[in-house]
Amino acid sequence: MIVASSARAQTVDTISPDLRTKIDRIAEQVLKQTGVPSASVAVVQHGKLVYTHAYGLARLQPPKKATPDMRYSIGSISKQFTATAILLLQEGGKLSIDDPVGKYVPGLTRGDDVTIRQILSHTSGYQDYWPEDYVMTPMLKPETAQQIMETWGKKPLDFEPGTQWQYSNTNFVIAGAIVEKVSDESLWQFLGEHVFHPLEMKSAWNSDEHKLTDVDSTAYYRHALAPLRVAPKEGVGWMYAAGELATTAHDLALWDESLIAGSVLKPESYKQMSTEVKLKDGKATEYGLGVGVHYVDGHRDIEHSGEVSGFVSDNEVLIDDGAAVAVLTNQDAVGAASMIARLAVPIVADLPLKPAEQQALDIYRGLQKGTIDRNLLALNLSDYFTPEAIKDYQSSLAPLGEPLSLHQGTEDLRGGMTFRSFTITYPYRRLRLTTYTYPDGKLEQYLIAPTQ
Repeated sequence: MIVASSARAQTVDTISPDLRTKIDRIAEQVLKQTGVPSASVAVVQHGKLVYTHAYGLARLQPPKKATPDMRYSIGSISKQFTATAILLLQEGGKLSIDDPVGKYVPGLTRGDDVTIRQILSHTSGYQDYWPEDYVMTPMLKPETAQQIMETWGKKPLDFEPGTQWQYSNTNFVIAGAIVEKVSDESLWQFLGEHVFHPLEMKSAWNSDEHKLTDVDSTAYYRHALAPLRVAPKEGVGWMYAAGELATTAHDLALWDESLIAGSVLKPESYKQMSTEVKLKDGKATEYGLGVGVHYVDGHRDIEHSGEVSGFVSDNEVLIDDGAAVAVLTNQDAVGAASMIARLAVPIVADLPLKPAEQQALDIYRGLQKGTIDRNLLALNLSDYFTPEAIKDYQSSLAPLGEPLSLHQGTEDLRGGMTFRSFTITYPYRRLRLTTYTYPDGKLEQYLIAPTQ
């Protein structure tokens, strides 16, 4: 089944002009820095889709501008949809994620010992059939899920189940096969009925079975620094449950809305999906079921990136803040999508700066204008900031403009002071700021240098 592209407008713009300007600036400058042809971005704020926009060229020859209604392959972001299908089947009493995979797919290595939970969390030990960032020659020909499982699912495990975390596409081929066995439907039919149709994700497209159309984005890659070339299409069957979905950023954001609202799964299922799976020795994996589980300044981030031939995507959801940023790009092996999403999502969520970050940013902005508040400085640092030093700071920093972010990294004690390091990010460069602060709040150091 192919879901046809939606006739509904994919352009949404209900955010503040200031936020729109910031998002546009991030996307445009990251594309300029990386040389990636295009990006399609969707923003969710306060739990609702508020902005979609596309940047750059979806096709180079003949030139065609990217628009929000164009689909891109989203690669491994598809894994959370496969995990959702498994969880829906569990809600229906048809399986348990703690069942052994061998109950549904016979003949796999240690099939009676590896659980569904372990394949969904990449703790199974099954070897990855596609770790490369390019399409190997055998992958240009068709393959089946059964053949992939015969080849990689019957190898010796890379480690004892549950003792290590290792990303493996093979896990999700097995998961997809389980969905089809238990539901007696194709994975795509099951997702259409239970996810895509209810959420009105009308652009959803099975890019494993069907190449994207002429009205969609074109996939690109390059050799080293050579000109971009149209990327080859993987053979049918290789992406399957590990990366089959193509969609617009708009419709991926509809999925993000559902994650925030909890509208597809029951609360316990969402809890299982978004809870970090621990190894047997208690070590962290930073991965749940089909999703990464991270924190942005203490705010829970349910995220995943994706890559298939010619496309890279990233989806970041600060689920407790009702904020999400979905970014789709059309060049493989380049991290532009993640750069855009990770710079944008704290701004969308309006995460406050720490007091030390705000002070550091205020001083930075002052130096760009050739001023500094000497009331903040201890005697040595005040002496350091001579008229010559302030002039040098202004002349070198002012042309850079407002940074995309200023973020604190390490914090340690030394010499009776607190040492802090910060990263000041621009799309085309990063600066390192280091400070020493006395207990009374006076600064003994404020130094900026390029990152190594």
